[in-house]
Amino acid sequence: MTIPLSRVGVVGGGQMGAGIAEVCALAGLDTLVCEADAPAARAARERVATSLERAVQRGKLDRLSAEDALARLVFTSSLDELADRRLVIEAVTENAGAKTELFTALDKIVEDPEAVLASNTSAIPIMRLGMATGRADRVVGLHFFNPVPVLPLVEIVSSLHTSARTVRAVESFVRDALGKTAIHSRDRAGFVVNSLLVPYLLSAVRMAESGYATPADIDAGMELGCAHPMGPLKLADLIGLDTVAAIAGSMYEEFKEPLYAPPPLLQRMVQAGLLGRKSGRGFHTYSG
Repeated sequence: MTIPLSRVGVVGGGQMGAGIAEVCALAGLDTLVCEADAPAARAARERVATSLERAVQRGKLDRLSAEDALARLVFTSSLDELADRRLVIEAVTENAGAKTELFTALDKIVEDPEAVLASNTSAIPIMRLGMATGRADRVVGLHFFNPVPVLPLVEIVSSLHTSARTVRAVESFVRDALGKTAIHSRDRAGFVVNSLLVPYLLSAVRMAESGYATPADIDAGMELGCAHPMGPLKLADLIGLDTVAAIAGSMYEEFKEPLYAPPPLLQRMVQAGLLGRKSGRGFHTYSG
């Protein structure tokens, strides 16, 4: 029998968390979003409202459905309010220490012994998060892709402890509730998509760093020469250069492969706060 995952909690209301909350609400699910404090919770609500309005303006969503979805969402700054959730999806900063502490706290707060704790991590091992709880068999990776309301893929990542029943439950949630496509990965840093994508992005960063070509020409080369919808440096800016660096760092720590090592230029840009679209400047400059 599949575990019903009808009451959903999302911890973190940033770009990814807000997107996950939005698709859950649009799917008719009881969705609670938890942020660090009241101002952050209000900002998360505004983030979802803006995304829904954009979908209405583009004709992708009717206004009644958008209003119903927003009304279905509850925003809080108290982790304790997640106590009755059947599925909690963590979408906080890509930091192993922060995620591990959060999973330890959620394990004590979420009351249902069959509830599933999931992480939207891009690269951090699920085993590490599971072992921070007393329910490692019900800890799993659910890696969504940005922008969540648009991209149809979710990676399901199982640790050595994740039960087959948990995997079936989240697979049904992804496919039947959210209408997205699931692929499965073993619990290794980078999973499927980032193991292929990140070395490509880092190669583009090294090319720009060496002066071999400009960011504009690198992106134009892949867009016009290979029919990619977005060049690698534009894509890195969209993902967030801090996130790219964190994923690369996790992959390098696990495999010690030089192609996974974050290039010095990427590290300096993160230190300078040049994070891409979310900061207004990365390899390209953005407004609005």
